[in-house]
Amino acid sequence: MNKTIAGYEGKRTLGSVFGAFLYAAGINFFVVPSGLYTGGVMGICQVIRTVLADFLGLRFDTFDIAGIIYYAINLPIFIMAFRKIGRRFFAKTVITVTAVTVFLSVLPVHVIVADRMAACVVGGIIAGAGSGIMLRMGSSGGGMDVVGVLLTKWKQDFSVGRVNLFVNLGLYAACLFLFDVEIVVYSVIYAAVYAVAMDKVHTQNINVEVTIITKADTTALEREVFEELGRGITKWSALGAYTYEHSHVLYIMLSKYELHRLRAIIYKHDPGAFVVLNEGVTVSGHYLKKL
Repeated sequence: MNKTIAGYEGKRTLGSVFGAFLYAAGINFFVVPSGLYTGGVMGICQVIRTVLADFLGLRFDTFDIAGIIYYAINLPIFIMAFRKIGRRFFAKTVITVTAVTVFLSVLPVHVIVADRMAACVVGGIIAGAGSGIMLRMGSSGGGMDVVGVLLTKWKQDFSVGRVNLFVNLGLYAACLFLFDVEIVVYSVIYAAVYAVAMDKVHTQNINVEVTIITKADTTALEREVFEELGRGITKWSALGAYTYEHSHVLYIMLSKYELHRLRAIIYKHDPGAFVVLNEGVTVSGHYLKKL
C-alpha cells in the first residue's frame, strides 16, 4: 500500500472511530436512560442485559454491559467473515466495533432529556448519524451489517437493509412479550428515526461507472486495482480518430466510496489519463456489492 492510500485509509479509520463515539453517545445518553431498545445485534444485547439485571438480579450501576455482550457476539461473526469480506473492511470493522465497545463501556448512562419522545428523536439522529459515518468511511459497527454483506455475497437478492428488517421484526415481537407495549412502540419510533438519519449520511451501493483512456502501459495499474480494490476490469485497445495513436481503454464498475482510491491508483501510473465517471448507474448480473 503506498503512502497516499495509507494516509487516506488512516483518516477514514479515524472518521469511523468518531462515528462509533456518536453512536455510543446516542445509545448511552438517550436510548438506555429511556428504557428503549435498538434494533439488530445491539438490541439483542440490550434484551440480554435487561434479562440479566431484572430477572437474574445482577446489578451494573452506570456501567452498560451491553457493549461487552455486543463484542462477544461479534467475535464469531468476525471469524466467519474473515475470508469472505475485504481485508480493509474487515480490519476497519474490527477497529470500529472495538471502539463502539469501549465508548459504550466508558461513557456513563446519563439522562439528558426526560421526555421519551424527545429521546427517541434526538437519540435516533445522533446514533443514526454515527452509524452512517462508520459506513461512509468504509467500515461498519459489526453485527447485522457484516451478516448482511455475507448473505449478499451468498445470494444476490439479499441486502443489509432486508436482513436488519427481519431481525428487528423478530426482536420487537419478543419485546412485546417481555416488556411493556409502550416501550416497544417508542423503540420502533427510535428505529425509524435512526434509519432515516443513517440513510441521510450514507447511501448504500451508489454505483460508479469508470472509463479510463490511457497511452501508458496498464499492467501495473491493473494489478493494483485487483489487489487494492478487488474489482475486475474490462479492457480493449483503441485508436485515436485524430492522431491515430494507439490507446488502452479500461472499464471498471465500483462503489462511490472506492472512487478516491481508484483515482489515486490511476494518477499514480498515468497523471495524464483521461477518466470518465458516471454515477448512480443500475447494475445487474455478477457484481460484488460493498458497503
